[in-house]
Amino acid sequence: MTENNVLVAQSGGPTTVINSSLAGVIASALEEKKIDKVYGAKNGILGVLRDNIISLDELFGKNHELLERLKTTPSMFLGSCRHKLANIDQSTEEYKKVFEIFEQYNIRYFFYIGGNDSMDTVAKLSQYAKQIDYDIHIIGIPKTIDNDLVEIDHTPGFGSAAKYIASSFLEISHDTYIYDTESVVIVEVMGRNAGWLTASAVLARNEYSAAPHLIYLPEVAFSKEAFLEDVRRMIKENKQVVIAVSEGIKDHTGEYVSAGSAKLDSFGHAQLSGTGKYLEELVKNEIGCKVRSIELNVLQRCASHLSSLTDIEEAYQLGYQGVERAVEGHTCEMMSLSRVSNAPYKVAYQTVDVMKVANAEKKIPAEWINESGNDVTNELVEYLRPLILGEPKVDYTSGLPKYLHFDHINQTVK
Repeated sequence: MTENNVLVAQSGGPTTVINSSLAGVIASALEEKKIDKVYGAKNGILGVLRDNIISLDELFGKNHELLERLKTTPSMFLGSCRHKLANIDQSTEEYKKVFEIFEQYNIRYFFYIGGNDSMDTVAKLSQYAKQIDYDIHIIGIPKTIDNDLVEIDHTPGFGSAAKYIASSFLEISHDTYIYDTESVVIVEVMGRNAGWLTASAVLARNEYSAAPHLIYLPEVAFSKEAFLEDVRRMIKENKQVVIAVSEGIKDHTGEYVSAGSAKLDSFGHAQLSGTGKYLEELVKNEIGCKVRSIELNVLQRCASHLSSLTDIEEAYQLGYQGVERAVEGHTCEMMSLSRVSNAPYKVAYQTVDVMKVANAEKKIPAEWINESGNDVTNELVEYLRPLILGEPKVDYTSGLPKYLHFDHINQTVK
């Protein structure tokens, strides 16, 4: 009798909760009577192509404690890659190899956990499976701290990153306010062409602190002159000024302010850096006050010590229910969630056509940005606030968080 086995892999950049989605897939697959074995591919689709497959049954079995720890372990337990499959009409060489591996391990359910580019892989593999009439159900499980996937209210990973960013801005404001001198702190936040992460800094504001005093997003054309005018005004009003700026801000011509925009990654995306430093030099030369820039960079991706319990639980459910949908017969789809209500906060889970998601990008609506283009509206605050709620129970050893190790990535035994 032919086995019906699961293969799961992770791709793209790490997040605080992507392993929670993996835990959901594993737990659901182990419980499903129609599934015989659960495999993981190391380093995404490259692991499939290279036959770097490990048994997740052997690693986890039905060990509830290990799965719970996996839920709160940051980064990517199975490793990652950034590999773009060629279009099917250009070359089918890699597709043939992938499906040979599927056949070798009797894979009838494939789950790929990732962002925009990973959904491109899900779409292409689904198309090829249909083309060769291969019996398999392929589901994308969403993740990205950038929150820029379409057809979903918000993405797993974003809530925890937003919580880290807001907490960091609150702490930066405490560091800044103690000096009786005019100063500017510019904090550069990741997010490429979507300003969701940068906008989340607004959650740091409270009854005693208005920081960040200015917020600049890539959805609005950046003006050097307007920026300097904003900073001068804020210095007069507050003396100490904290600014949130997206790495992906562009001028009116569409050119990145970032000094590193000339380099591209394997998917053709600009590798951004240097925006904060550029603005630091601008303020120093044009205004002359004390100024420094801070680049949060990858720190916001895997800060499990400041993760959102809401984020962890939603990520888990998307993985868990993804298996259920696949067994029901769904394929060429991505798991998604929609917001039912804000108070009380409630979401509903469903699947969407992955073809609508792959290579698309969701940006902040214009009506959620103020007219001056240097702040966000209360509607965006209400959208953001529920996503950072709750603190998970994280075990500690020797004063540090206790996470699962990565020894299995280097093992060759299948």
